[in-house]
Amino acid sequence: MSSSTQSIPENAEDAELEGSPAGVHSTLTVEAPVDRVWQHLISPRGTEALLGPGVTLGNKGESWHSADGPHGVVRSYHPMEQVRVSWHPHEDGPLSIVDLQLKPDGDRTRVDLYHEGEGIAEDGAGDKSRWDDALGRFAQALDA
Repeated sequence: MSSSTQSIPENAEDAELEGSPAGVHSTLTVEAPVDRVWQHLISPRGTEALLGPGVTLGNKGESWHSADGPHGVVRSYHPMEQVRVSWHPHEDGPLSIVDLQLKPDGDRTRVDLYHEGEGIAEDGAGDKSRWDDALGRFAQALDA
């Protein structure tokens, strides 16, 4: 698994985040085709590995909530390609967006996770570690 820190690509949705001061990018490539990774992503096991215990994702506009506190709303849902959710670490947490993108890489799939918005600059290293760990759990649950 490799990772880097950068902003969400310019063509991303949600213009209200333009110019935000911080962004985290984590990425990994898993040994599975996109359709299998997508099915894992939308399953309770895959979603919980990324966003926390008890999370299930619905359609665009539907809320999600982790038993650990983070919560948000599904902002974009494109099967086999992308899921974007607002992400708040706690009830009064700042606005941020988590954008998860799947890209075919031969028989494998590259998973890119971007987190950008107000508030994440407070602990950039902690945010990076959080998402690197989440992608690691996601890949481990896929292989289980």
